[in-house]
Amino acid sequence: MSYLRLAAKIILLVSSIVNSNSMATKYHARIYVTLRPSVLDPAGTAVESGLRQMGYTEVESVRIGKYIELKLTASSEEEAKQHLDQMCDRLLANTVIENYDFEITELATV
Repeated sequence: MSYLRLAAKIILLVSSIVNSNSMATKYHARIYVTLRPSVLDPAGTAVESGLRQMGYTEVESVRIGKYIELKLTASSEEEAKQHLDQMCDRLLANTVIENYDFEITELATV
């Protein structure tokens, strides 16, 4: 392959990367991670007991979970959702004992 053709391919590749990034959008995600209903929640039980001891007898049950906020950049909302699913499956939630759900909001175009 000649240097001219190689240079042309590199220019096309860089151009496509720049163009795809120029269409990127920032998103704000709110992720909720909760224990599956079948999993015991000793922390929730302790909080429930503490609330009742403080006089909040109307509390029927407590489940403890995690709330995570993050910002990400993606070319589309669908791509952002796919990345969030991967993040949750791989790191943010232990899918053996936890469920997760998220909300995503578009912030601005980069």
